[in-house]
Amino acid sequence: MSDVLAGGHHFDTKKLTFIGVLVSLGIVFGDIGTSPLYVMSAIIKSGKEAKMISEEYIEGALSCIIWTLTLQTTIKYVLISLRADNKGEGGILALFSLVKKMKTKWLYLVAIIGASALIADGVITPSLTVMASIEGLKQIKGLDLGINSILAMTSVILVIIFVVQQFGTSFIGKFFGPVMVIWFLFLGGFGVVNLLEHPEVLKSFNPYYAYKLIVTSPSAILILGAVFLCTTGAEALYSDLGHCGYKNIRVSWVFVKIMLILNYLGQGAWLLNNYGMVFTGTNPFFGMLPHYLIIPAVILATAAAIIASQALITGSFTIFSEAMSLNFWPFQQIQYPSGLKGQMYIPRINWGLLIFCLIVVFYFKESVHMEAAYGLSITVTMMMTTILLIAWLWRNRVNKLFIGIFALVYLSIEIGFFSANIIKFFEGGWITVFLAGFVAVCMYAWYNGRMIKQNFIKFVKLKDYVSTIKDIKLDESIPKYATNLAFLSRAKKEDEVESKIIYSIMRSQPKRADHYFILNIINQEDPFTYKYSIDEVMPGTVYKVNFLLGFKIDRKINDYFNQVLFDMMKEGIIPDRSSHPSLRNHNVPPDLKYVIIDNVYINDFLLSVKEKITLSIYNFVKYIGSSDFKAYGLAPHNVLVESVPLMYNPIREDKIILDEFRRYES
Repeated sequence: MSDVLAGGHHFDTKKLTFIGVLVSLGIVFGDIGTSPLYVMSAIIKSGKEAKMISEEYIEGALSCIIWTLTLQTTIKYVLISLRADNKGEGGILALFSLVKKMKTKWLYLVAIIGASALIADGVITPSLTVMASIEGLKQIKGLDLGINSILAMTSVILVIIFVVQQFGTSFIGKFFGPVMVIWFLFLGGFGVVNLLEHPEVLKSFNPYYAYKLIVTSPSAILILGAVFLCTTGAEALYSDLGHCGYKNIRVSWVFVKIMLILNYLGQGAWLLNNYGMVFTGTNPFFGMLPHYLIIPAVILATAAAIIASQALITGSFTIFSEAMSLNFWPFQQIQYPSGLKGQMYIPRINWGLLIFCLIVVFYFKESVHMEAAYGLSITVTMMMTTILLIAWLWRNRVNKLFIGIFALVYLSIEIGFFSANIIKFFEGGWITVFLAGFVAVCMYAWYNGRMIKQNFIKFVKLKDYVSTIKDIKLDESIPKYATNLAFLSRAKKEDEVESKIIYSIMRSQPKRADHYFILNIINQEDPFTYKYSIDEVMPGTVYKVNFLLGFKIDRKINDYFNQVLFDMMKEGIIPDRSSHPSLRNHNVPPDLKYVIIDNVYINDFLLSVKEKITLSIYNFVKYIGSSDFKAYGLAPHNVLVESVPLMYNPIREDKIILDEFRRYES
């Protein structure tokens, strides 16, 4: 599969290439690559509260980090999860696409919860990483920066990051890879410098030290919550599978992991002599650097934070795009600023994320206060991914013993991490629950609301109305509505159409046209499927056009349908000039009109209380989405939006009875 990435790089994602590895470093590892900014600081804070900072504590914490990166990131994600690709695409919703046909119907809830938590992570990550990097300026002697100054600088950078999205990032994207290479070399280099002073920290590779710390420490649960932050970018790694390919990600991860561990070991070595300084608020990451390098380090850390934020924002756009194709979210207008695959921009999502980021920044005021919210969101996503991976392994008939071991190990680990983070609910974790819960409720209501609507929408055989449509076409007493008239349909069966379309043609306002087109968008699991087919229902009059589109293909139906009409005109299937003589003589092309039909709910006494609540939320979510003609790239000048009743005939036991019929004659 040949792909074009945010940086404008062309390469085959199925092959291992130098450019593929470089781009992977730029867009895949930004999140996990900035974790050294705050992980050791959070761990020391947990130990400080328990008054147990010691050499054994530091070595045990380092051992926890090393083995968390190994078990969670290396084994679960790099070695196992990257195998679960949907036509080359990764991420929790792509994984759900692989297992959604299983008999286990509740898996969609797992996907919704996981995706919602990952979106919450897309809010916390930019806020935390940018603020943590800016806070490095507080380490400069003589520079007295107050909280308000840091808040202002953080907010300005966040606003710039989100504003730039609408213009595309292909230019700055070219520098993502090289900047992150410098960043990781910087991490590893200064880690080695400090490690050489205390090489004894290398014994942290022995998992016994991690075990000993967890078993003997009275604050083990707090320590685990802080340690978990070192692996928070693993889910983003899986989500970016389609951008870079599993071979490039695996090779680049070897380099990234080495640099990360070296930096953590370096911070640990520095702490052996200086852990008393953390009581004064010194961040070990900046503390182990020479003073003259603080400002360059802040600049480089800020650049890495911006790249990490950019990757998370783009990932959020991809999640919502996938959610639309899975009917978890209403269709919204999607733009491709640079005209490149991977350069996706959803305006309403972009500005919504910015608003939430600013709220988070001004609420927490310091990065250290965001850690609880950050860890909780990604822990939930990882647990949901594990459940879906178990289903995927079962579906692929992997050895049941392996599935059992996988489930036992990773559910135990992640439930432990979840327990460590949930106890910080009132310290900031609640905001993650609120953000993820809001999105999850919206997704649930949209998915089930559509299912409820399907129960009340009547589908009819299109061929049963062909003769009536033919008569309408020949009936000159009906004003001609359009030469080419197109309706949007979501009927799943090829020979069916919603009765509301027939209602619109025949009853709402009889619509006479030369050609009737039923446009049906069929979402494809292959993310880059891009083709159409035509069924001629009534020769020369009624056609059904099926657009088969992957979730990474823009829904520019207006452009696609114009191409379909051009192809049909070129083949002589329909005329290429207007049917009006005065216009035809001047080679004016035929006119086109779209009709979009909305349903008006009637007889809501048939709905249960749960269904009424679900549909109320559904209608709210509908306002979040774009109007249909914008979502499908239709121009408003030739679109009619109609409201028609749901076509069903319920039978009520309390049917009103005719008492008397009287006819009065003059």
